[in-house]
Amino acid sequence: MTTGTDGGDAVIDALAAAGADYVFSSPGSEWAPVWESIARRHRDGLPCPSYIDLTHETVAVGMATGYGLVTRRGQGVLLHAGPGLLQGSVAIHGALLAGVPMVVASSESTTYGDGPGPDPGGQWYRNLSVVGGPHVLAAPFTKWANQAASVHTLPTMVTRAMELASRAPAGPVYLNIPLEVLLDPWESEPVHPVAPRGATVSSPADIAAVAELIRGATNPVIVTETVGREEGGMDALVDFATAFGIPVVEPNSAVCANFPRDHVLHAGGDLEPWVDAADLILLVNCRAPFYPPSRKPARARIVVIDDVPQRPHIVYQVLRADAYLEGSVPATLRELAAQAGPAPTRPGVADHHAIELAAVRAAESRALSAEAIDPVRVVAALRELADDAVYVDETITHSRVVQRHLRLSRPDTYFYVQGGLGQGIAVALGVKLAVPDRPVVLTIGDGAFLYNPVIPSLSAARENGLPLLIVVFNNHEYRSMKMNHLRFYPQGAAVQTGEFLGNDLSGQPSLSSFAEPFGMHGETVTTAAELAPALDRALKSVRTGTTAIVDVHVSR
Repeated sequence: MTTGTDGGDAVIDALAAAGADYVFSSPGSEWAPVWESIARRHRDGLPCPSYIDLTHETVAVGMATGYGLVTRRGQGVLLHAGPGLLQGSVAIHGALLAGVPMVVASSESTTYGDGPGPDPGGQWYRNLSVVGGPHVLAAPFTKWANQAASVHTLPTMVTRAMELASRAPAGPVYLNIPLEVLLDPWESEPVHPVAPRGATVSSPADIAAVAELIRGATNPVIVTETVGREEGGMDALVDFATAFGIPVVEPNSAVCANFPRDHVLHAGGDLEPWVDAADLILLVNCRAPFYPPSRKPARARIVVIDDVPQRPHIVYQVLRADAYLEGSVPATLRELAAQAGPAPTRPGVADHHAIELAAVRAAESRALSAEAIDPVRVVAALRELADDAVYVDETITHSRVVQRHLRLSRPDTYFYVQGGLGQGIAVALGVKLAVPDRPVVLTIGDGAFLYNPVIPSLSAARENGLPLLIVVFNNHEYRSMKMNHLRFYPQGAAVQTGEFLGNDLSGQPSLSSFAEPFGMHGETVTTAAELAPALDRALKSVRTGTTAIVDVHVSR
């Protein structure tokens, strides 16, 4: 805590008390009071969160997302007025879907130069004002959005914002802090620290009832999308599945590493065969298991185990639950495992894992024998070369290939970028900031790469010493666009004439050449023989501190 001067000190004191390690900022003119507070603390040798200047809003928010995915703790993000908030909105929405806590703030003016005190500047009067305030813009893509209308309530508003962000379901919140509030004098007083959220579980009776359902099932299955995001979630799920001998499916909607792929109970990623065959489906941190949502299991009872089963940010959600266990998922799984008794014998359980493993090996064998570079071959090569890496994935048509063939077995080793495309490099930078001693690999399609703010992202990598291995799966098209066109019009005019719009990326520049202006390592791979040596050279570059971009021309 410093001697109070103005609202800038209140913001920094409150973020520090909330446990923020970093303030990620794509700066605007309103933040001079915060900059002055940080400069004063540095001058006086006083602690404060580390401040990182970024040159694009997506990079600021995306780095906070990546850092929060690993640490599970909220950070501060400072953007500029309404326009900066809108520029960062895609990444903020991505953080909402990913369940990452953060406090995002920007500003407005309340006096427009006609009030006492320092002149806020004519830009607020002419260009930056938003009718109703910028918090009305943020409401649809945040958990909570409000204005801090007074310096006297500002520190507790920041505290409340971080507490809301951290409570289940975790996610970004937004605070509009007017420039006049930031400049108002503030008499500094201690800001109460934000306490860790408490753990809850369902009642013993509810847990016992579900345990009895499991013991009575003959063909149960566990389905999970995000239990690996919970602290201790993967280990708790392994113990629970093992105790009851239940296979685990990570469906196409899984977005992190949830269950070891080498475990005998891992049954792959295809839920469909289980929908009609299972007699009990346990949805563990699974927001959208069935598609279409009207797809009903033939005979299974459904138990939902989730901290917040009904996600408030999802417009339409169908779970078909027969029972809920709500509260801390790892704690709930441990309570259930304790009631398992002797491990049951379930004939054929190991067969599911064997079938999945055989399918993986067959696909890799076909890829290795192909003349062109199949995406499966790229993933298998990465798995062999970088088994200690953390992977961030922003592919679309190749995402299931990446998940399936990396064969990951540890938590916090894979994160899929959620929401709109264009955040992947920034999220990977945030992950790298959280795990500086491990290589971070970004797998990304050429279309997604071109959506990213590449220059600000690579600049952030260089300026902050955050080397990444960026592997581009380049098929020179938006393949997902073409696939959707074909699904809707399989015999249409585009098929007859070959005129597919919205998917051609054949005119793109050399993507590896983006490395050159930043003194980074760049390679383009066009033949299978070049692949492994190029990835090896790139990984060595990353391990010695230099980002590498490998642009791999894949066959599909």
